[in-house]
Amino acid sequence: MKKNYLIKSKLLFKIYLIYFGFKYRFFSRKKSYSQFGEDLVINNFFGQHIGKYVDVGCYHPIKYSNTTLLHKKGWQGINIDLNETSIDLFNSCRKNDLNIHACLSDRRERVTVFLDSNFSALNSMNSKNSKIFKFINIKKIKVETQIFSDLVKENFDFLNIDCEGNDHKILKSIDLTKYTPSLINIEVSDENKEVIYNYLTSNNYKLLKIKSLSHIFKKNE
Repeated sequence: MKKNYLIKSKLLFKIYLIYFGFKYRFFSRKKSYSQFGEDLVINNFFGQHIGKYVDVGCYHPIKYSNTTLLHKKGWQGINIDLNETSIDLFNSCRKNDLNIHACLSDRRERVTVFLDSNFSALNSMNSKNSKIFKFINIKKIKVETQIFSDLVKENFDFLNIDCEGNDHKILKSIDLTKYTPSLINIEVSDENKEVIYNYLTSNNYKLLKIKSLSHIFKKNE
């Protein structure tokens, strides 16, 4: 991927980030930014409300983003990703957000992270991904995981989790009696569906909509 060559030059990458931030603010005007139209459901649910989001596995401020429509409407929040390049992109165009380079899990430990590329949506601490998607130039790095409460201190309105197979671990580490988002969007697979549904149901959440892999839950009043 040509963009990966930008990382090798700090100057070129800095220029690219300036360009990217300018593009985001002035030329990014789309009806939907999500991969499967999730943001249309989310935007419709909140209407004119201006609130706060937390996006775990945020990946990219434009491509496949479930929070861009909210941000452009005036929302602010916290974006978390294990890929430092992703956070650089968020810092270039969402300066009022808190953008954090971190790997979240259900406990603090030292793990191996598998990186497909600096601009890949498939980077993960899940080793299965590298085999399923046949990473060509796989890069392995050791990182210390953190838990949700280490980084998020205040309540918020919308939670998005997309962490390539580790979604259920992160969700179960979140105390949904302390944090009470009105809406939760999470990537669900056959392997984690039961544990995710059980945890959300036990915390008074009900399925609102399914958009391919994304399952959207609303909190019962």
